[in-house]
Amino acid sequence: MTAPHTRSRRVIAIPLGMAMATALAFLPNAGAAAAPASEGSAAGADAPQSPALSAKATSLSYVVNVRPGHGTSSYVKKAITKAGGTVVTSYDKIGVIVAHSANADFAKTIRKVRGVESAGSTRTAPLPAQSTTDLGTPKVLTAEQVADAEAAPGQDPLEPMQWDLPAIKADKAHEKSLGSRNVTVAVIDTGVDDTHPDIAPNFDRDASVNCVSGKPDTADGAWRPSASESPHGTHVAGEIAAAKNGVGVTGVAPGVKVSGIKVSNPDGFFYTEAVVCGFMWAAEHGVEVTNNSYYTDPWYFNCKNDPDQKALVEAVTRASRYAERKGAVNLAAAGNENYDLAADEITDPVSPNDSTPSDRVIDPSKCLDIPTQLPGIVTVASTGAKGIKSSFSNHGLGVIDIAAPGGDSTAYQTPAPPATSGLILGPVPGGKWGYMAGTSMASPHAAGVAALIKSTHPYAPPALVKALLYAEADAVPCTDPYDIDGDGKIDAVCEGGKNRNGFYGAGMVDALDAVTK
Repeated sequence: MTAPHTRSRRVIAIPLGMAMATALAFLPNAGAAAAPASEGSAAGADAPQSPALSAKATSLSYVVNVRPGHGTSSYVKKAITKAGGTVVTSYDKIGVIVAHSANADFAKTIRKVRGVESAGSTRTAPLPAQSTTDLGTPKVLTAEQVADAEAAPGQDPLEPMQWDLPAIKADKAHEKSLGSRNVTVAVIDTGVDDTHPDIAPNFDRDASVNCVSGKPDTADGAWRPSASESPHGTHVAGEIAAAKNGVGVTGVAPGVKVSGIKVSNPDGFFYTEAVVCGFMWAAEHGVEVTNNSYYTDPWYFNCKNDPDQKALVEAVTRASRYAERKGAVNLAAAGNENYDLAADEITDPVSPNDSTPSDRVIDPSKCLDIPTQLPGIVTVASTGAKGIKSSFSNHGLGVIDIAAPGGDSTAYQTPAPPATSGLILGPVPGGKWGYMAGTSMASPHAAGVAALIKSTHPYAPPALVKALLYAEADAVPCTDPYDIDGDGKIDAVCEGGKNRNGFYGAGMVDALDAVTK
């Protein structure tokens, strides 16, 4: 079974209380790290459809999209029960109902009900999905390996290793502002360890929740990852808002708050009902920015000619648009397969990733990676320590909105000393720090800058925050030719001009401009 879809690569952890000078030198070759999974679906009339599971004992989860505001929800809920389903929860403000059913014809039946606009299974494996994914254990470095870190006055101990902060002028921005405590960035992800010393000072408990079932679980600590779950969300949260407190690393916006909205199940899958819940929770709890460093399982690309996949696109679109209407700027990682998302077609070999994947040729203009390709979402590409597109980062003219540091193999892009690794340093659970790379790491850098913009302009609506994010970005011309590994072969083609192109969108995010303009 394919690995789940967090958009990061490798992690090495540094224990609490240890300094850091040469730690990055011990990082294994990041180019060998497993890239996140991806999904696809064909766009033509004969496109492969979502697998139908015929066993009546197989229970699946569904989203049912109805006309919001027309009094249809109660009628449809009765029809769901009649069709052999059970309503888990409903989001009446956007007309999305989450249901479970073991009836193999459930979706087909419900699509015929008056008031239902679309309905589809959120997965192709039974509840719960049985993943064989190995999330791995971070490699903790010894005290001898990390003992000699030295920071300049005013820096956190590990900040000299963070080449990504000066890359976006965040170090200079922090001399002006650390961001406002009135701004919260929600990390919709694998969960956040709010006990970590770099995260605890800025953690927003009221805006945190577990949404894995599709229904909010507000039990204390429900947003935290278990010991066997991925450190991904904790790392992302630290990149955004690790406190400037004399411990560990510094976030892009170390004065804002960060919340954890857990949407990844114990097996690492991000299903639609959880993602919808995540956006809705953020919307209803005053979150100003959301970060989404994942794609929605089990399809990398969701094709609207498939009735199941169409329903998933519609449900997440409604939820993300609602969050924006309520004041949230939504940012998402572009993905790590070096796909040209503006190409005529892409071959996706890993969808559906929770059952039996197969090669699917899709049209990316009709089959969407959600949430990153949805309307209103800021799509973030990744750059490495040399400031050029990361070897793995997806790209595409008209698709990529902006770029930010996400790291790359040190063999491809080596940072200037004292940093020695091309990856991104951030917190991981258990009071440790580790290295990861991916567009998963680029998106939170952009989210941090968006939080700084919102801090500077507290009354700016999402549309204005996004406009400022693009206008204040530093334009980056196309990298041409792009031969990242130096083997004489072109690894990707950049289209567009200096101010808007397929590698960098509007350019590199600028934290200094975010707090001064």
